[in-house]
Amino acid sequence: MELLKNCINNHINVTNETLNTITNEFESVTLKKGTYFLKSGVICQKMAFIQSGYIRMFSIADGKEITLWIGSAGRFITSVASFVFQTSNFWNIQAITDCTLQVISREKHFSLCKKEMKWLEFDNLLLAHSFALLEKNMFSQLHTTAQERYNLLMKEEPNLFKDVPLQYIASMIGVTPESLSRLRKNVS
Repeated sequence: MELLKNCINNHINVTNETLNTITNEFESVTLKKGTYFLKSGVICQKMAFIQSGYIRMFSIADGKEITLWIGSAGRFITSVASFVFQTSNFWNIQAITDCTLQVISREKHFSLCKKEMKWLEFDNLLLAHSFALLEKNMFSQLHTTAQERYNLLMKEEPNLFKDVPLQYIASMIGVTPESLSRLRKNVS
């Protein structure tokens, strides 16, 4: 729970009492490798903070898995549109490794937003961060080369390359596993 508390504290100014009130609404959940946190087609009822491990958000198009994002310790993950608007979810969210998550239900989340203004402030920052990440990834896919995307990911998330299967990383940066192999050779 300390990692979650630190994450919140690093983004907003909050008292220990309020921080404890917020974090007490979360439940610790362990996901084994390969277990789904959320499957496509269902309505999302929870949001998770990744305490440890790696989890990916992906879809299946034309029989191929397309990885949108890989989350690691210290990050939040949910299907934002489904969680907020209670629409059918597009994404599968699955543990790549054994994971420990701090999970909050949608009901507790929105109840907390009403009674703890600091949680609402933090939630707004999470939402803004999600949109900024989406915008950055869209720009990157349109305006950078595969080599540049690989180099940036290597700089920002070097541990991904040690702990995550390379086919997921390749998909996330928009290349085939074979192309990723060539990109890696160009840097070495």
